[in-house]
Amino acid sequence: MLGFLQRIGKSLMLPIAALPAAALLLRLGQPDLLNIPFIAAAGNAIFTNLALIFAIGIAVGFAKDNNGAAALAGAMGFFVLSACATSLNKTINLGVLGGIVAGMLYNRYHTIKLPDWLAFFGGRRFVPIVTSGAMLVLGFAFGYVWPFVQLGMSHLATWIYDAGVFGAAIYGLLNRLLLPLGLHHVINTLVWFEFGTYKGLHGEITRFLNGDPSAGLLLSGYFPIMMFGLPAACFAMIAAAKKEKRKAVSGMLAGIALTSFVTGVTEPIEFSFMFLAPVLYVLHAVLTAISMAVTYSLGIHDGFGFSAGAIDYILNYRIAQKPLLLFFIGLIFAALYFVVFYFAIKWFNLKTPGREDDDLIEDGGESMSAVDAGDKYEVMAARLIHDIGGKQNITTIDHCTTRLRLNVVDSSVADAPAIKRHGAHGVIKLNKTNLQIIIGTDVEFVADSMRQQLAHGAPELPNDVHEAPDESTVELATVTVGAESVCAPIQGTLLPITDVPDKVFSEKMMGDGFAIDPDEGLVVSPVDGKVSGVFPTKHAIGLTGSDGLEILIHVGLDTVKLSGEGFINYVNEGDAVVKGQKLMSFDIPLIKNKVPSLVTPIIFTNLDAAKHVVLKKSGKVAKNESDIITFA
Repeated sequence: MLGFLQRIGKSLMLPIAALPAAALLLRLGQPDLLNIPFIAAAGNAIFTNLALIFAIGIAVGFAKDNNGAAALAGAMGFFVLSACATSLNKTINLGVLGGIVAGMLYNRYHTIKLPDWLAFFGGRRFVPIVTSGAMLVLGFAFGYVWPFVQLGMSHLATWIYDAGVFGAAIYGLLNRLLLPLGLHHVINTLVWFEFGTYKGLHGEITRFLNGDPSAGLLLSGYFPIMMFGLPAACFAMIAAAKKEKRKAVSGMLAGIALTSFVTGVTEPIEFSFMFLAPVLYVLHAVLTAISMAVTYSLGIHDGFGFSAGAIDYILNYRIAQKPLLLFFIGLIFAALYFVVFYFAIKWFNLKTPGREDDDLIEDGGESMSAVDAGDKYEVMAARLIHDIGGKQNITTIDHCTTRLRLNVVDSSVADAPAIKRHGAHGVIKLNKTNLQIIIGTDVEFVADSMRQQLAHGAPELPNDVHEAPDESTVELATVTVGAESVCAPIQGTLLPITDVPDKVFSEKMMGDGFAIDPDEGLVVSPVDGKVSGVFPTKHAIGLTGSDGLEILIHVGLDTVKLSGEGFINYVNEGDAVVKGQKLMSFDIPLIKNKVPSLVTPIIFTNLDAAKHVVLKKSGKVAKNESDIITFA
């Protein structure tokens, strides 16, 4: 569920990116500014069709390859679902649900193969067709079910509004506490684009920009925090930094403080202290709640098209209520943040930037000075790939406004201090396979460069990137064991790892091992031990043997693209297993024509580098057969 909600949060970033331009046009065209109706109409066109735009954007965001076919499916899904549901109940507003379903259907069916006489409608062309059919069924169901969901949302909105100051404070507190998980976009979307109604328009932002005098109460509290509070926190961290490190952190903190003040983008600041000093982040969440409560209680109405920065504050000054009072409240919060942060850092000896005991801050300028400005993203991307554990540890690369969202084989491999030294503001290891790296507003360029390098190779880097780990690290990372405890996990033909038709495995990028071309779709545990990881797409399972040997069983090649179709897992991460215990089953007839190969690599990811796998037999092996390999 966490991963699903994070994908929604990430997908929301694409349509949200269109809002600043629309808000700017809508605001500039109003009578109190340029008084040009067609400009206002151009901006209002975006907000009027916001549900459709979000459905399209979320469908593209959910699609694994962001293909345009998902956008078409999202639009068709929105229209069919809305038409079917509203024909049964005129009050229904299904919002972006069609886009979510369309994106999920795209991932499942975009590679489908149909009989020759229907081949034209196969692959990605099939997605809009199946989406329309699915929406017909969902439209009928939601015509009767969704009114109750809308009623629940209405009660939630009513509670927040009726709770007054307390409701505003709870919203502000939840908004900041959900930020580390990337789930704040979900609650923001409800408040910004769903809550409240004015002339047929929904959401605090949309209603405020269209002149609703009651809108903006749940937005105005952000301005004192983003324009004043967090920038002041940066200067408090500069003042509290060690003298010898103050110069090194001043440029970074002053830069992100200016970004927050002007644009309202705050994540680079928040992640600079969130994990170094968690108590400060809790204080920041509480101060945000106080700001929301104060502005609400004073009846201040203000809003934004993108975020609560100076640009939106100036643009919306004339339609805001009590904007000058909001400015003075911001000054008070600046002083409050500076005092609270400075004395908390000093009193509790918090390890904010510039106060670390270990030398985590390095002047990256020296190693980057020889690199042209146009190449800096290539260098940063190459370093991050290395620090994450190499390309063999990266499954997928995605991003939102300020952070990289990565699926990895093992997040524990990622070197967080090195990642920060090479330009990141923070690192979040959500679980074994999900890693987030806070980059800033230029994250898109870093993500694009990382994708290119994973596909085509990385540029030559300074020597500091390629330093070998010390001996103690190598000894901790590998094991030397015997192979007699390892049995065949699948019935089929035993193959050397070099015969796997994929360089990631055949060139032993993930480690040495062997492979089996399966005769039946059942996988059992080759060792006694525990399950160290189950891939979300169900096609691979990680094990740790009782002797410490780490094993990855990866059924087929490119099976990750099937999104779990045809696979059933019988174990969960952390489960104890015994040799021969059923781990997974897969439908060979269903998946064999959808992937390049069913050859299944079995990789020993932490085998001592001095050892290599030698097959003791060839040809067919039975499931759970022993004495099939040795470590030489």
